[in-house]
Amino acid sequence: MAKKKEAPPPPPKSSNEPPPEEGLPGWMATFADMVTLLLCFFVLLLSFANQDVQKFNDLLGSIKDAFGVQIRRPDADYAALSPSQFERSDVTLEQEDQMLLNAMVSIENILDDDPELKRTVTIKPDDRGVVMRVPNDILFDPGSADFKQGYDRILNFAIRVLKEQTLDLVIRGHTDDQYVENDAFPTNWELSAARAIAIMRYVMTRGEISSSRLKAIGLADSQPLAGPNTTEQYRSQNRRIEFLFHRPGELQF
Repeated sequence: MAKKKEAPPPPPKSSNEPPPEEGLPGWMATFADMVTLLLCFFVLLLSFANQDVQKFNDLLGSIKDAFGVQIRRPDADYAALSPSQFERSDVTLEQEDQMLLNAMVSIENILDDDPELKRTVTIKPDDRGVVMRVPNDILFDPGSADFKQGYDRILNFAIRVLKEQTLDLVIRGHTDDQYVENDAFPTNWELSAARAIAIMRYVMTRGEISSSRLKAIGLADSQPLAGPNTTEQYRSQNRRIEFLFHRPGELQF
C-alpha cells in the first residue's frame, strides 16, 4: 500500500512589525527625568523652609549679581531746593535714602554760595552717596602732589559739608595712563595715592575732622570715567579727584 505524501509545511508569515528595541522602554527615561525634577523641587522647598530672611536676601543678591542685575540711582542734578519740596504723599523713602537726598540738596545749597566754585566742580548722586569731582589740574601740577594756589577753596568746601552733614568721606585719586617721570613717584599709583593723602591730611588738620571719618585711595588709571585713555579728551576727564560723601559705616575697607 502506497504511503500518502505529507503536505510541505507552510512558509513563515512575513511581519511588518519592527524588531523590539533593546534595553528599557522609552517611557521609562521620561518617567525617570520627571522623578528627578520632582526630587530637586522638593529639595529646594526644604532649603527655603530652613532659610532665614537675611540669608535669603544674600542669596537673592548673589543671583542678581550673577545675572548682571544692578541697581543704580540715575544721575541727576538737583536744584537748590529744600528737601520738603521733593516730598510726595504717594512715595515713602527709606531713612537712608532720605539722608542722602538731604545731603545732596544741602551740598547743592552750599555750592550755590560760591558760583565760581560751582563752575569748577561737579556734583553727582552715586549708588553709595554723593560724589564731588574736581579736575586734577585745579589742585595739582602734572606729576606733583603739591597744592596749587586756590586749592583751599575746594578743600574748605569739603570740610564745610562734613561739619554740616553726618557723612564720612572717601578721597579717590585718579590719573590717566600717561606717566610724568620723576623721582618722588615711580608710578601713577604712588602719585594718585599721595594726592589723596595730601587732601585727607588738610581736611583732618585744618577742619579738625576725625580720621575715623576719612579714607584716602589711589586708583591711578584703573577706573576711567569718560572712556579709555585713547584720546586727550578722555584723558583730561579721567584725571580727577573724587570726594565721595557717604553714610557712616556704608563702606568697609
